[in-house]
Amino acid sequence: MSAGEVGRVNGKQESEMTSDARQAPSRVALAATVGLGILLAGIGTVGWRWYSYVTAGASPYDEVGIEVNRRLPESLRVWGCERIKERFPRSVPPYGCQPGQI
Repeated sequence: MSAGEVGRVNGKQESEMTSDARQAPSRVALAATVGLGILLAGIGTVGWRWYSYVTAGASPYDEVGIEVNRRLPESLRVWGCERIKERFPRSVPPYGCQPGQI
């Protein structure tokens, strides 16, 4: 093997082999990653808005909080309604927390 062939494997230079191994992600993978990031940001924003309404809201009648709470799965909705009833014991429960609704 001569000195010029030391950096070659199967006729390819080492730099060519590393560039083959590190290909740029496809457009589909990039779009999926961006879409997942947007979805997680949206879920996080809505989740934080609901949590702040349930645990620290100034009023039990916040329209956005009521609507988010109303659309959650039953276990989360029940937990949220219990927190609201603890914080505002003398007020009428908001829509979605009264018996027979939803």
